[in-house]
This record gives sequence, C-alpha cells and structure tokens, in this order.
Amino acid sequence: MALDPLAPLLAEIRACRACAGVLGHEPRPFVAGSSTARLLIIGQAPGSKVHASGIGWDDDSGDRLRGWLGIDKTMFYDISRVAQMPSGFCYPGKGDGGDLPPRPECAPKWHARMLAGLPQVRMTLLVGMHAQKRYLPKGFAPNMTEAVRRWREAPAGLFPLPHPAWRSRLWMARNPWFEAEVLPELRARVARLVD
Repeated sequence: MALDPLAPLLAEIRACRACAGVLGHEPRPFVAGSSTARLLIIGQAPGSKVHASGIGWDDDSGDRLRGWLGIDKTMFYDISRVAQMPSGFCYPGKGDGGDLPPRPECAPKWHARMLAGLPQVRMTLLVGMHAQKRYLPKGFAPNMTEAVRRWREAPAGLFPLPHPAWRSRLWMARNPWFEAEVLPELRARVARLVD
C-alpha cells in the first residue's frame, strides 16, 4: 500500500517540540487525516484526556460533537474521510477558568502546509472562537454566538460551530435556533460528504 502524501507532514507535526520550553509537560502534538479527507475539523487545542490518549476529541466534547454531526466514532475517526487539525496542536495546560488558549506557535507554523495537503476537503468546521478568529473574515461577527448564527453567510466551505464543551448545553438552551436550524443542515451536509 502506498504512503499517503500527507503522512510525512503529519509525522513532522507530531515530532514538533516548538513549545517544549513553555509547556509544563512534554509536548504531544495531535493531528489526524489523509489527503483524501473531505471534512476538516479545526478545533481549539487538545484537552488533558486527548493529551493522555493521543486520540482527538476523545472526551465528552467529542461525544457531543459527533452527536451534532450525526456520525459515529467509526466514521469520525476514518482519516480517509475526516481530518482533524487543532488551532494549537498540543495540550496548553490548565488556567483559572479551564484550559489555557491554544499555543500561538502552531497555526502559523503548520496550518498552511496542512491545508495544502488536504486537496479534497469540501467543508471545514470551525469549532470554537479560536478557529473562527483565524479563518472567518475580519469583522464577520463580534463574537462566537453571532458567528454561529450567521453560518449561512460564512465563506464557502466554512461552517462555524460553538465548542461542544459541557457549557454548550447552557448555550444551546439560550440559543434554541442552533438545534432547530443549524444542526439539521450540518448533519445533512456532513452525511453527503462522508457517505
């Protein structure tokens, strides 16, 4: 079986130690995908559970995200269909209100090369404000809620989503339009891409 053209870049990213001196733990960059993937998920940064397991979205947030997408773990982790690229590839550590923001070194160093290696991607999910700030046009929305509310106006191929952390349940209760309007369209688009 031939090596996927993206495999050398993924190995290079996983070997990255650019932030080793600033993390309080050994870097363990996470990234997944192949050159055939049609769906790309750009999240924030791995949490402590993902840092420990090395498997993206291997936590309650991942369960919630898969529910939003309407796909099971087998499909979600099929790298021939779904690629995963966080805004920061390593677990950033804990802060006062939860995990720290993604490390700033990662996206400038790796994202353009990763995107170039994913020529089949037809839809990119921008999960959380860090991904949205990087990829939505400047001034698109004043905050994450408005970015998600304006999902129909996002540039072609981009789909903003809230981060599916436990707090998203409270957010969804305050924003019932998300479940009523956004999720059915999201599931339909994802199904067309990965089936």
